[in-house]
Amino acid sequence: MIKKRERCEVMIYLDYSATTPVHSEVVDAFSKVSLGYIGNPNSLHKLGVDARKLMDAAVRQVADLFDVSSQEVIFTSGASEANNLAILGVIRKYCNRGRHIITTKLEHSSVLECVCSLEKLGYIIDYVNLTEDGIVDLEHLKLLLSRDTVLVSIHHVNSEVGFCQSVNEIGKILSDYPTTIFHVDGTQAVGKIPVSLNHIDLYSFSSHKFFGLKGSGGLIKKSNIELEPMIYGGKSQTNYRSGTPALALMVSTAKALRLSLTDLNKKYDYVKQISDLLKSELANIDGVFINSNEKCIPHIVNISVLGIKPETMLHALEEKEIYISTKTACSKAGGDSLTLTTIGKDSSISGYSIRISISHLTTKEDINSFVENLKICIQKLKF
Repeated sequence: MIKKRERCEVMIYLDYSATTPVHSEVVDAFSKVSLGYIGNPNSLHKLGVDARKLMDAAVRQVADLFDVSSQEVIFTSGASEANNLAILGVIRKYCNRGRHIITTKLEHSSVLECVCSLEKLGYIIDYVNLTEDGIVDLEHLKLLLSRDTVLVSIHHVNSEVGFCQSVNEIGKILSDYPTTIFHVDGTQAVGKIPVSLNHIDLYSFSSHKFFGLKGSGGLIKKSNIELEPMIYGGKSQTNYRSGTPALALMVSTAKALRLSLTDLNKKYDYVKQISDLLKSELANIDGVFINSNEKCIPHIVNISVLGIKPETMLHALEEKEIYISTKTACSKAGGDSLTLTTIGKDSSISGYSIRISISHLTTKEDINSFVENLKICIQKLKF
């Protein structure tokens, strides 16, 4: 049986894809390291050496959990920095390979705005087609690929609707293009589904998505890939990101990752049960359209409440201490959902979507209460 959280009985949190509550053991790890290891890991004296040993242990733990080598782990301030380091680092390092980049329109803003900045510098950006199920059209990807393609950047799991891409299949296709580097934004995948990096060159993640602290994350960089740093200043944890290592954040991230991957299959099965319950209840409500499909991970359930603006519904539920989201936390407010518009949904659907995101801490009681209050809000707001 999965241990449930201690929580305020009146609050129902259904916005885990925006951020997760911090695990108490992660906070303890951060506190102990902050108080007990005052040395700079770059210092040569004993305090520095002790800090360096602890940092190396944290790096090894993250490496082992991703099944990579320690030299392939780069700690960052989060996935946004990791995405920028991956994309800009590749482009600057391999500027002579080509000027063609392939991505999708469903990426996080830290990817989309990054490639848009490169387009202004003369790079050619192609957005691969998606099926109506939100999955990358592999045949179209093959058509787009050329010897001039320097980078393909595609997320593992879409943060708004939950589409899960076949990143290993994409990686296998790219193996025929040895000068093309494959970056995957794994922010919404780590701690939720199994992750294999066999055919992936660069993989981003963020600690606060798996019950860790905000301001910490990382980039897995395979050993055969080089990057041009975005932050210069000499060797730190690696050569690719200078600055005094944030030791407490590194250790707490390693702790959060280990905890999130413990009993991962059991947690997934539980979330699937809760998600199926939620979808079955939502299917019985007039005016509610379920946008998430069988290609989505169960942790994200995106719906459209027809005729009621997302922000209006969000605040109506907030008054009842129920917390959901509209689109994603990093999206610009207002307007139709770009994710739903991209896969062909019209404004009657894409203009009214909300995201319910759950975890292994979500209870059946949470779901039942949410559904009942959703019905009340619909009745109140429509009439």
